[in-house]
Amino acid sequence: MKKTDIGVVGFMYGVCILFFVLSLDLKPEAQTYPRFIMAVLVALTTLYVIQMIFAARRYGVTSGMEEIFAGFLPKQFFCILAMIIVYLILMYLVGFYISTVLLMVGCLLFLRVPKWQIIVSTLAIIGLIYGAFTLFLGVKLPVGLLFK
Repeated sequence: MKKTDIGVVGFMYGVCILFFVLSLDLKPEAQTYPRFIMAVLVALTTLYVIQMIFAARRYGVTSGMEEIFAGFLPKQFFCILAMIIVYLILMYLVGFYISTVLLMVGCLLFLRVPKWQIIVSTLAIIGLIYGAFTLFLGVKLPVGLLFK
């Protein structure tokens, strides 16, 4: 077990608590899906805590800090961070679908993913988002200022 894992567990429980509190503002019919996802996340995090306890008993506790930044590539990190910031701006201007396609293609090209995998993964993600959010849940995704 690593001491850094304790922070991850705390963060995950914090996210669950935050989204639970935010879900209280939703209509009762709309609370089912978010609460189900949060329950799954809490269950998985709790299983991870149990696994951490067994690992601590068996192997002891280590710091974990030396492994966190092993292989860190600053150029890659800051370029992807810049792309995400541009993505948020583009989402406001041109909407969710266009900006998401541009982000996915841009990031995957930057990471030198083969072109056929870029096409397949982008189409699959956009299809899943459209099917889950637009068709199944009826969520209106941002259309952007240019298309209003």
